[in-house]
Amino acid sequence: MKKSVFVFTASAITLFSIAASEAQVKDSPSKKPTSTQVDSNTTKTTQTSDKGLPNTKVVGGAQMLPSDDIVENTSKSKDHTALVTAIQSAGLTDSLKAAGPFTVFAPTNDAFAKLAPGTLDTLNKSANKAKLADVIEFHIVPGKLTSKDLALAVARANGNASLTTIEGENLHISINAEKNLQITDTKGNIALVTMFDIEQSNGIVHVVNNVLLPKE
Repeated sequence: MKKSVFVFTASAITLFSIAASEAQVKDSPSKKPTSTQVDSNTTKTTQTSDKGLPNTKVVGGAQMLPSDDIVENTSKSKDHTALVTAIQSAGLTDSLKAAGPFTVFAPTNDAFAKLAPGTLDTLNKSANKAKLADVIEFHIVPGKLTSKDLALAVARANGNASLTTIEGENLHISINAEKNLQITDTKGNIALVTMFDIEQSNGIVHVVNNVLLPKE
């Protein structure tokens, strides 16, 4: 992993339209919210497991436990099998089981399916391990950035913030006209965050609906 120069400092603020509620995003994967509260300034979704455990969410039909690491939790989601395979093929399993913390923007299977035909199969070949690692690392930011932290970054940057990934390049985050949090890569591809704040023992995961690509 390349050393990041990005440092993020969070502070307590009143959120200004984080508004990227799972219910507002058309491409959102299936999920199981128990309650959703929306007003003009803040969108908040609270989820609990079938067992009623606090601070857990259900992703891809599986309960995400804050006591489990990123790899353990992601491996349980039926919506993220392509991502897990890519992590394994890229040799990043141990890295994402490390203490971190990390913020991961996790593309769903549907997101990987939007890539050009054959792209993922090609990337998963051993000869392309380094390139695949770059793609996965481009979805990872050092530190733990919650939805509030991301909104604060956008506010401080007057609507368009940059996050330096562990791959070394920047992702750009902003709020679109529909008040969804969107992430733009170096090629202009856009991913929407469809589920926020999935707690992990070594960071946090936000689900996204497109694969982001670094420069070749």
